[in-house]
Amino acid sequence: MSATEDRDEEIGGGTLQDCPPSAKLVAKVLEYDGPLTQQELAEETLLPTRTVRYAVSQLDEIGLVHSRFSFTDARKRVYSLRTE
Repeated sequence: MSATEDRDEEIGGGTLQDCPPSAKLVAKVLEYDGPLTQQELAEETLLPTRTVRYAVSQLDEIGLVHSRFSFTDARKRVYSLRTE
């Protein structure tokens, strides 16, 4: 059972099943490739950066994604799946 399957239960008023396909793809890429910036997510998923930004906001809304500032560039945020 993967981390995303564990999150199908209700969290923050929604589930991963209720998210758009782009958010599901971003969640899967984060599950396999670990912490990534929005630009790296766009490159890995081949989605436009605007779509990635929306997908990340949807995942954040349901409490599935965690973000922190990048240590190498404080202007960027690094996203990862919550492990709790």
